[in-house]
Amino acid sequence: MAEHIGLEIVTPTGVALRAQVTEVTAPSIAGEFGVLPGHVPVLAALRAGTVGYKEGGADHKVAVGPGFVEVLADKAIVLTEKFARREDIDVVETRARLKDVGDELQGWQGEITDPKRVGLIEEEQWLGALLELYGDPPQPTMREDTRYVRGLDDKKDPSTPAESSGAEGEEST
Repeated sequence: MAEHIGLEIVTPTGVALRAQVTEVTAPSIAGEFGVLPGHVPVLAALRAGTVGYKEGGADHKVAVGPGFVEVLADKAIVLTEKFARREDIDVVETRARLKDVGDELQGWQGEITDPKRVGLIEEEQWLGALLELYGDPPQPTMREDTRYVRGLDDKKDPSTPAESSGAEGEEST
């Protein structure tokens, strides 16, 4: 069995991180999970959060946005829209923007499925991940999932059986 896992985090702009690590933790939409050398193959959807990894005996963390992780043959590839290291974070600006987003969501008067509202929730989750990485996490908030979950108001063809993902109505922090 291998002693290391090849970890790659890839964004639309290219490879953000490449390392040989001894373990990885990632924030899937079903909860955080860990990967050690010899892990069974897995494909998981990710939510915004922190990815932790051990490299050379030292613990490291980075923030990632929504995406996917594939673990196969002692290699973990994270495909994500966003990536940040702790030193990239302006905590004052991030806190201010988080307050503005929270205020806008609190006073929301439109449809709950409005793409602008969904975008605000995703931004709130990303800002929370940045603050968690910085070591100053925000107060938890309860919002509905915005990705990978079929909407409750989707129009269904009455001639087909209802699909059940078991995830409808889940909330995330």
